[in-house]
Amino acid sequence: MEPHILEWINLVVRWTHVVFGIAWIGASFYFIFLENSLNRTEGLKDDIAGNLWALHGGGFYYIEKYKVAPEKIPQHLHWFKYEAYFTWLTGFLLLFIVYYFNASSFLIDKEVLDIEPNTGVAIGIGSLVVSWIFYDVLCKSPLVNKNFLFLVIMFLFTAGAAYVLCNVFSARAAYIHVGALLGTIMAANVFFVIIPSQKALVQAAKDGTELDLTLGQKAGLRSLHNNYFTLPVVFVMISSHYPSTYGSEWNWAVLAGLSAVSIGVKHFWNIYEQGELYNRWLLPAAVIGLIALALVTAPSNPATRLKDAPAVSFQEVQAIINERCTNCHSATPTDKVWATAPNGIMFDTPEQIVNMTDRILNRAVITRTMPQANQTGMKQEERDAIEIWIYQGAKIK
Repeated sequence: MEPHILEWINLVVRWTHVVFGIAWIGASFYFIFLENSLNRTEGLKDDIAGNLWALHGGGFYYIEKYKVAPEKIPQHLHWFKYEAYFTWLTGFLLLFIVYYFNASSFLIDKEVLDIEPNTGVAIGIGSLVVSWIFYDVLCKSPLVNKNFLFLVIMFLFTAGAAYVLCNVFSARAAYIHVGALLGTIMAANVFFVIIPSQKALVQAAKDGTELDLTLGQKAGLRSLHNNYFTLPVVFVMISSHYPSTYGSEWNWAVLAGLSAVSIGVKHFWNIYEQGELYNRWLLPAAVIGLIALALVTAPSNPATRLKDAPAVSFQEVQAIINERCTNCHSATPTDKVWATAPNGIMFDTPEQIVNMTDRILNRAVITRTMPQANQTGMKQEERDAIEIWIYQGAKIK
């Protein structure tokens, strides 16, 4: 597909994905807040489980939650489902646009695992299916009632998936697929469990038949699970901007660690909304965890290692960059994917190269995340030469 057209398709789909994602996650946060904050004791009618007064945008709101259902189902009943459906559909479409249509460029990194693009696509889609099946089976087992054990199993499964995917795909693609498998679980929860349960409750209320209260309980539990998945998924959505995470030697562990931190923060948040303070340690623990991850991913000090390195000229570095980088990062890219230089970064002139030394050091040397999936075959000695030149002052002459 013509690169310019593909870029605009990418833009529209990504924009739509983010908008629906905001709506879905916002709804999740809001309804879990409601559940946590309801008045459940004072002045309640017999059929009311709880109520809440709220103030927003200059107006007062009064919200009631029924224990089961109202005597008469209102004609206009809003269903919170399309946010989930369109977030997943646009996300899945983005997988194809970014990673599957250009699998050899973005999905496959031959330095990680030399596989055919079609094989990579099959593994990617298969990981989504397997993850949902594993999670759904786990939810239907007695383990779902053992909260801590359930959490540990799901965390280990996700960390294991991250490890496997980081040893199959390019680092960025691996991270995105971990987010995609969590997003698939969330959307499947809505489609296969939450909405069918709600439809059954509504139909029973309309028919005047006895309601199966376990349907609401199961839907509520899946909704709570989705709420805990949100922050890890949001991190994955922005992770491509932070190569020190996915570019780390221990990238899968970094992803697992950041997921654990975000789940801890979300749990603190949820318990705090209930008025409980016994888990205040979670917040400082999360901060310590973030600091630890930042330290673990920090690059080593090159001073000792490079102090006796032979001089590297700018001409040597420019030759490397011309061969390995300017097929994309140029005013006139020759790469089949890019119609314009990614992020507007170009290395056509000496001044452009010098102005970008910090980014070159971070992406090409420290995290080794550029060239993308090392399509142009940059060698380690070339990365070393760039590092030495930058360490020696990044001089043009």
